[in-house]
Amino acid sequence: MAELRALLVDDEEELVTTLVERLDYRGVVAEYALTGPEALRKLRDGTFDVVVLDLKLPGMSGLDVLRVIKHDYPKLPVLLITGHGAPTDEADVIPEGAFDFLPKPISLEKLLQKIREAVAAV
Repeated sequence: MAELRALLVDDEEELVTTLVERLDYRGVVAEYALTGPEALRKLRDGTFDVVVLDLKLPGMSGLDVLRVIKHDYPKLPVLLITGHGAPTDEADVIPEGAFDFLPKPISLEKLLQKIREAVAAV
């Protein structure tokens, strides 16, 4: 299997840089963006197999970024993450276009599992 390439989008720089480092160590080539516009620039300039996207971003929200990704890259799987809790109704948890939803704190093993599931589902 070819190397997986992931783009992590979260405004918590310490969290996202740590995740990038830990994913790289486990064979996932990862980059990060701290804002929605930065993430969209990286998507235009690079090739990614999956996006891990925080719902709460400054300026352009994660849902707005998700809409652009699904419009411009309809087959690119997006995993949503948030530290702000989630509704209990699963229909409300996973917005249209997202592959899955993961609450923070994120278990690295769970994240890796979901990344592999998302890429395999394409």
